[in-house]
Amino acid sequence: MPASRPLRADARRNREALLSAARQAFLGGDTDAHVEDIARSAGVAVGTLYRHFETREALIEEVYRKEVDDLCAAPDDLLDQHAPEEALRRFLLLLVDHAAVGKGMSVALESIMATDSPVFDDARTRMGDVLTRLLDAGSAAGTVRGDVTGPTLLRALGGVCAMRVTEGWLDEARQITCLLLDGLRHGALRAS
Repeated sequence: MPASRPLRADARRNREALLSAARQAFLGGDTDAHVEDIARSAGVAVGTLYRHFETREALIEEVYRKEVDDLCAAPDDLLDQHAPEEALRRFLLLLVDHAAVGKGMSVALESIMATDSPVFDDARTRMGDVLTRLLDAGSAAGTVRGDVTGPTLLRALGGVCAMRVTEGWLDEARQITCLLLDGLRHGALRAS
């Protein structure tokens, strides 16, 4: 389906139902969910699924991309509702939760890691840009140090989230994330 042509309302509903059903299957731990099961769960025929997504991998990629889109949209609201330091704290914890969601999808995502899909590079770039924006806001407010970049902070958080294979990792990752934030506060030029 050409990207320049908008979807009809029923086609848009079908696409959203497919993405929702796939997300629920993958995040619910059904990493081997077949397209037939996903289509049935979405209330559409398999042919409808294939009209929207040429392959199972394309569907998985789109589910992941939507997760990243939702995550990267969060800072606007966070900065509108909170001081920059608090917005950064909340977003860092959202990234940890995103990693927890990614754990449920990790096996499904492995099927697209071997392809030349730019989805992971795009996600890292976008998340790094969002973190840079939040760090810049905190630095301008004098509440976080200004010598750390978004991509650097994302790499640090990636190391924290790599622990997700161990039992109880999520609570520990949140605690370490708070330590990271404390480190970002250290040396900040506090606004008087």
